[in-house]
Amino acid sequence: MEARPPRRFAETERRRLFVALELPEHVRDSLCAWRSEVMADDLRPVAPEGLHVTLCFLGGRPADQVPAIAAACETALEACSISELGLQAGLWLPRRHPRVLAVRLADPSATLGRAQGALSDALDRGGWYTPEKRPFLPHVTVARIPARARVRAMELPELPPLVFRAPAVTLYRSRLQRTGAVYEPLASVPVGE
Repeated sequence: MEARPPRRFAETERRRLFVALELPEHVRDSLCAWRSEVMADDLRPVAPEGLHVTLCFLGGRPADQVPAIAAACETALEACSISELGLQAGLWLPRRHPRVLAVRLADPSATLGRAQGALSDALDRGGWYTPEKRPFLPHVTVARIPARARVRAMELPELPPLVFRAPAVTLYRSRLQRTGAVYEPLASVPVGE
């Protein structure tokens, strides 16, 4: 019997990537304070530094594609400037069997929606992203519900009236750990006016 050569593993490491809108510190603080009114034993809070608005989740991509993805993000956002956003309402996602507690953002000028559309198109053209079929819902996940837990979607308190400008859109690497995901920024594009 002839010996087979050893199987070769992928030549390049894969990175779990997503593109997100950064939130100013005072907005993250406000979200954490609101969340504390709702917290229950079955909810696992997202760390304050992990609060963001996911624009495009790319999943596992080869590490050598990161520079091209970052360049595509920068090009897509060159003509975009994101106007004032606001905290709109708390929500359970999905509604019937919630897996996360989130806060919907108000985007009155639709500039965040347009920026997300530009990113989605650019990353799709590059072959790194498959656009979602459902419409974009600008939101921040503030807590997660563990897989085996069941949470009854209770009525949520009102959010403080807070209007803000986001500083940047960032390409992140997500590292899954037992205690939750850790996000490593790889490249950022300023988006303020």
